[in-house]
Amino acid sequence: MSDLKITINGQDIAFQQDESDTILRAALRVGINFPYECNSGGCGSCKFELLHGSVENLWPDAPGVSPRDHKKRRQLACQSRALSDCEIKLRLDEKALPAIRPNKVKINFVEKKALTEDMAEFVFQSSTPAQFMPGQFSLLSLPEVVGDRAYSMSNLPNEDGFWSFIIKKMPSGQGSSWIFDVLKAGDVLELDGPYGLAYLRPEIPRDIVCIGGGSGLSPIVSIVRSFASNVDIKGRKLHLFYGGRGPKDICTPAIVSELNNVNDRLMDYAAVSDAELAEKDAWDGHIGFIHELVEKELSSSLANYEYYFCGPPPMTLAVQKMLMLEHKVPLEQLHFDRFF
Repeated sequence: MSDLKITINGQDIAFQQDESDTILRAALRVGINFPYECNSGGCGSCKFELLHGSVENLWPDAPGVSPRDHKKRRQLACQSRALSDCEIKLRLDEKALPAIRPNKVKINFVEKKALTEDMAEFVFQSSTPAQFMPGQFSLLSLPEVVGDRAYSMSNLPNEDGFWSFIIKKMPSGQGSSWIFDVLKAGDVLELDGPYGLAYLRPEIPRDIVCIGGGSGLSPIVSIVRSFASNVDIKGRKLHLFYGGRGPKDICTPAIVSELNNVNDRLMDYAAVSDAELAEKDAWDGHIGFIHELVEKELSSSLANYEYYFCGPPPMTLAVQKMLMLEHKVPLEQLHFDRFF
């Protein structure tokens, strides 16, 4: 099957999609500012209207598209593969311009570094440099698992080709279960990336607040590691907030202790949400949700920071509401990718 031509109505823009790509990924590979966030069917940011041609819907029940959308021939670009030349209609977004164009590479599994009972940092290596922005994610193709899985990088871009991901084993997660239980040293996977718009903007002069919850720790750690090593950020401070269910979920103090050049510029805070686990493990820190701790510690100056956050949808929604509605923090100071 030859590459198919996708034309964007009214934009004088066209691009090619091969049979192994989705419309969204094909557009991003050539530098088109196609709007998106999760790249996995949940957020609905990449919706387009199909004017001419036919597409294969890879996930008809994806939560990012409604029955009303289907009736109006609206599709998710991240879940659509062209079957013929197509003409589509959408509004491009300058904010979605790829900082680094995504590419597919083979990665070899190197090692696993345990962080908690159910969370670890998995290290892979490619034969080419690992190019991404701190805070971005990639899509991993896992054997015996249907559909790619999105995991955020936890390390820094490097010429040696190392890609690290902090992954939490989810009770019903096919992808994380395969990674924890089946993956072994030397196994080769396919990585497609980088993707994501919630990456560190070192040129913005405000102090930084990073907020993570549960499995959303990985991109936050990448940003924190960049903060510690980036000379352009040395005059600023970073407040790191991480929330878990119980004290045994809190691993950020160990990660921060490995950093150099942070001194009094990095403040680490943690909260646990389960009061019974807190009492059982003699937790003397904050008990409650992590956004409540952010408000408690920074309430007098919340509008003065640049925010990067990642975690379960209820956490990200609570952070948005607290910052934007209750404290009038401008939307442009909030950086997050919606995952469902």
